Amino acid sequence: MATTRTANAHWEGTLKEGKGQVSLSSSGIGTFDVSWPARAEEPNGVTSPEELIAAAHSTCFSMALSSALTNAGSPPESIDTKADVTFQPGTGITGIHLTTNAKVPGLTAEQFSRYAEDAKANCPVSKAVTGTTGTLDASLA
Repeated sequence: MATTRTANAHWEGTLKEGKGQVSLSSSGIGTFDVSWPARAEEPNGVTSPEELIAAAHSTCFSMALSSALTNAGSPPESIDTKADVTFQPGTGITGIHLTTNAKVPGLTAEQFSRYAEDAKANCPVSKAVTGTTGTLDASLA
């Protein structure tokens, strides 16, 4: 069964002086302020599209990796993933770097690396962001 998730954005003013909010409408868990300075300079308690992409990508990757490991008979005890999304004003998103560390009993580093690379290539968010360069560092705990 297909699912659709919804977020709504509201913006007021010019790009650089304006401000807005993004609401996670499907879940109803929050509304977050967004601004150009949070995107191009320091966040100062305000989010950006890149941070939201990082949240989506790190979560999706971890879920895909967990699924692949479980299906292979090596369920993980834990997976921690960080996504760094780089934004260059005037150019756009120039890269996404995933760093993951997992606790997976009975798996070698080489085996884990293969599963991690597969998850990076095949998680739905990775597929959605194919217009940028994606990299990965994977290690076992």
